Amino acid sequence: MALHRAASAIRRRGPLPMPLLAGAPARAMASLFGHVEPAPKDPILGVTEAFLADPSPDKVNVGVGAYRDDEGKPVVLDCVREAERRIAGNLNMEYLPMGGSIKMIEESLKLAYGEESEFIKDKRIAAVQALSGTGACRLFADFQKRFLPDSQIYIPTPTWSNHHNIWRDAQVPQRTYSYYHPESRGLDFAGLMDAIKNAPNGSFFLLHACAHNPTGVDPTEEQWREISYQFKLKNHFPFFDMAYQGFASGDPERDAKAIRIFLEDGHQIGCAQSYAKNMGLYGQRAGCLSVLCEDEMQAVSVKSQLQQIARPMYSNPPVHGALVVSIILNDPELKSLWLSEVKGMADRIIGMRKALRENLENLGSSLSWEHVTNQIGMFCYSGMTPEQVDRLTSEYHIYMTRNGRISMAGVTTGNVAYLANAIHDVTK
Repeated sequence: MALHRAASAIRRRGPLPMPLLAGAPARAMASLFGHVEPAPKDPILGVTEAFLADPSPDKVNVGVGAYRDDEGKPVVLDCVREAERRIAGNLNMEYLPMGGSIKMIEESLKLAYGEESEFIKDKRIAAVQALSGTGACRLFADFQKRFLPDSQIYIPTPTWSNHHNIWRDAQVPQRTYSYYHPESRGLDFAGLMDAIKNAPNGSFFLLHACAHNPTGVDPTEEQWREISYQFKLKNHFPFFDMAYQGFASGDPERDAKAIRIFLEDGHQIGCAQSYAKNMGLYGQRAGCLSVLCEDEMQAVSVKSQLQQIARPMYSNPPVHGALVVSIILNDPELKSLWLSEVKGMADRIIGMRKALRENLENLGSSLSWEHVTNQIGMFCYSGMTPEQVDRLTSEYHIYMTRNGRISMAGVTTGNVAYLANAIHDVTK
């Protein structure tokens, strides 16, 4: 009947003019997104694109944030290969629960909070599998906005650029705090402590648990204790992004020391974990978000809300990376192999730091390069200016981000002398 009435109305009005019938919808559709401008290129991904387009045989990419072996090639760990062998044809690929793999979460909490953690035993930790560290940060940012809408987040200067994007898109107001001291190329501890003291009581702070990105500058154990003490006085909430556990020093326990100090001092904390760097699972997006709560009942509530936030985002997390992580960390032999392999990756990077510094000093550089070996983790904050980085690219075909951040994973025994010579030339 409705269709009959619609047809009668069309007959009474007569045929629509051709431009309205054919052209108008097309024009309307074309103009609907006409105001959308191309997004600015990601500064890190843009470096890789430029490197790939360069035909020079001497080109070097020290911009990529992924591990490479001494031949500059990507690596799949032996423990991962074995875990995948066990998965193939033996396990199904059904949906995981919204909260993710229980086994993976259990093992992740042991890594972060300690094998014999009282908080795990008391079931005080709300934890869900996340889409690597980025997804863990985003879940927490949305949780913060939903349940503490008047709060803000203090983010270090500098930090991984995506941190700002994550909390911005979650609509959480941001403040920054001083972290890096350009003159010493080390930690601005005084500036950091001033920010902690001057922030309103109960503020949220983003902290890098180890191997700070992009500077490679970490507080000492004693400084972490002072930071924790001041946090306690101000009742601040620490949210740790731990993207490099094990990858920084080669020892996952040592790299979790900052978190353990805060736990000893009685803080409630949040923690984002990633298996991209320390297991080489970059494309598997395997991670964990955890929040230490006052008691088990609160943890149940918080976990349920984290799952509710995840539901409209991606429903449930991917299964393959979770299976790999679970198998490795649950099997004593595979875990031992992983610990050996992650130490091997860390040791290679530490060795390249020493080689780069020695080469620069042997060239007679008048500058101090102590910071190259004082810093830790994947990145070295070189102190080079954007103009000097531009010269490295145009004259030597060396690619890195314009803030002077060197990915030490891209430095090899085959290119370290070439890289040092180029750096020496542009920093004279």
